[in-house]
Amino acid sequence: MQNNRRCVIVGGADIANYEYLRQELRINDFLIYCDSGLKHLERLKADPDLIVGDFDSHENPHLPVETIVLPREKDDTDTVFAAREGIRRGYAEFLLIGVVGERLDHTLGNVSILLLLDKQGKHGRIIDNYSEMELVGEAPVQIDGQYPFFSLLNISGEARKITVTGAKYPLSDAEITPEYAYGVSNEVLPGETAEVVVRNGRLLLIKVLP
Repeated sequence: MQNNRRCVIVGGADIANYEYLRQELRINDFLIYCDSGLKHLERLKADPDLIVGDFDSHENPHLPVETIVLPREKDDTDTVFAAREGIRRGYAEFLLIGVVGERLDHTLGNVSILLLLDKQGKHGRIIDNYSEMELVGEAPVQIDGQYPFFSLLNISGEARKITVTGAKYPLSDAEITPEYAYGVSNEVLPGETAEVVVRNGRLLLIKVLP
């Protein structure tokens, strides 16, 4: 059964602009805080609906909130477990915050959650201090002037028949491979709205804040 609320997953990476992220949150979001993501609780001003983690990097706060305590030795990271739990509970839309930071391994692992969600027919976005990320496929995705720069990266192995319009570097029936990332740092044309479509496969779209 599909849940019409959005699932927001809060990780433990540093957040520089809490005000910006608070504006992105909705009143009816289902919030999952993952372990050290709890350090953001006070400044996000958004109460958890669920807490998950092995509590190796943050104390279990023992709040009157549903809490799932995970073993420290496991295949899933706390964030991946949270995503799977959101899928299990029927959420179709996901927002991940506090998941991009200094640890490149954790960052790449968290970005791959977008692929996990996409494979399950879910839509996910990641917002960090500098950008917004999502996968783009056959459904057109638009980029307005709020994001003057954007990049397209192949993280799934196949991305062909790519069309980009409204941008400084347009594309038509193009292919971007994992080993040649020529889709980095495109620009939205002044007064235009760029649009990206990938007919075969998918790309990681990174919209960069000014």
